[in-house]
Amino acid sequence: MSHNKKTELFRSFLWFLCILFLSACTGPQRSELAKEVVVGNNSRITDAIRERGKLVALTNYSSTSYFLYRGQPMGYQYDLLQSFAAYLGVELELVINNSIEGAFCDLMDGRCDVIALDLAVTKDRKKIVDFSDPISQTRQVLVQRKPDNWRKIKTWDEVESLMIRNQIGLGGKTIHAQKNTFALERLHSLQQEIGDTIYIIEESEKTAEDLIKMVAEGDIDYAVCDEHIAMINQHFYNDIDIGTPVSFSQNVAWAVRKGSTSLQTAINEWLAENDRNKKNQLVYNQYFVNPVYTPQARIIPQKTVSKGSISVYDDFIREQSSLLNWDWRLLASLIYQESMFDPTVRSWRGAFGLMQLMPATAEKFGVDSTSTPQENIAAGVKFLKVLDSQLRKKVTDDMERIKFVLAAYNVGIAHILDAMRLAEKYGKDPAVWTGSVDYFILNKSNPDYYMDTVVRYGYARGEEPYRFVGEILQRYEKYKGAGN
Repeated sequence: MSHNKKTELFRSFLWFLCILFLSACTGPQRSELAKEVVVGNNSRITDAIRERGKLVALTNYSSTSYFLYRGQPMGYQYDLLQSFAAYLGVELELVINNSIEGAFCDLMDGRCDVIALDLAVTKDRKKIVDFSDPISQTRQVLVQRKPDNWRKIKTWDEVESLMIRNQIGLGGKTIHAQKNTFALERLHSLQQEIGDTIYIIEESEKTAEDLIKMVAEGDIDYAVCDEHIAMINQHFYNDIDIGTPVSFSQNVAWAVRKGSTSLQTAINEWLAENDRNKKNQLVYNQYFVNPVYTPQARIIPQKTVSKGSISVYDDFIREQSSLLNWDWRLLASLIYQESMFDPTVRSWRGAFGLMQLMPATAEKFGVDSTSTPQENIAAGVKFLKVLDSQLRKKVTDDMERIKFVLAAYNVGIAHILDAMRLAEKYGKDPAVWTGSVDYFILNKSNPDYYMDTVVRYGYARGEEPYRFVGEILQRYEKYKGAGN
């Protein structure tokens, strides 16, 4: 039997299973929302949304769709949904489901109006849902490490010559991909196209981000994943390369129930308007070109330390640190971590000043982007005091609590409380950071943990607060050793 025939039979089998699965979605108990959107009224769903005053949208916890950062909801899909809800003149309510099959069930059963995920538009999916116009495009790419000495190689052409740039070069290689993904399907097809064996490892327990990290750290040599996810993670792992596509581009769109013509039309009109004014492109760039988490160089300016001062703000830092009962050099280390003592630094998301305060936090403590560096520091210290008071009863040791406060300052206290609940569940001490809570915050990008029943606030890129705490404390020790 030819490969094409086998592939067609396989897809037909998957489609048959999909129909059986979706037929099981609809049961005698349907949500209140579903009562408004029975099949016969799908064409009027936009009127129903406006009447109830909210758009109910389904997305998932991930580094690209939806997450909390420093207490603020973020994510590519989240920002687009907020924009579309504003276009309709309604509030946004999220339904979270990290299962594609579960997402389709929620849509069919009326538990949401729209699925906002990185859904590739396929013929099979078009049989069960209607798609909007494309939100974006993506493709599958090879994740590989650059040569060990690539920074010392004189020309980029020499670096390029050491990379796999032709799909034929995948022959004989061991490549990892997530189970039940287009990446995996593409690898199987490539074997036939290149006429060579690819040793394919199906990963059922690892996320795409896990596989990228494994490549970066040398645990595996190659992985294939969605380009969007690879683009974000490339900013964290300088030694990986994602420049080799292994598939054609695919349209990514939102899904609505079959026959939801008014909602489909509204989404398409909103997309067209945002395309004209470049709003959606700006959101795309913010997440995939200049992502939220951008590692900074954390080199300590030793020549400044050796002169007996750390920054031009030392005297004010000394004064403010006394309000926290912190060594002033610890507060200085935090400020350096956030801004390198540059008061003009501003992140794309709006965090600003020496303490890199988020706009909502800054407003709460009475400062804005026009405030002086001293006012920014004072507001940051007030915020640190609030975090300390929120954690005082749970972490009674003063020195230990500092680690929790630093982590909460970085990623938001909600994620820290989640990590503490995980530590307690798995028999660790929720009041100890190192070797206990830090392990669970580090792994809060792993669905085994962020989908745990004790977790309330979902996905977080836990490597950032984990590193944040360690680097601040390490620098603090060096500041102390320099005699300041």
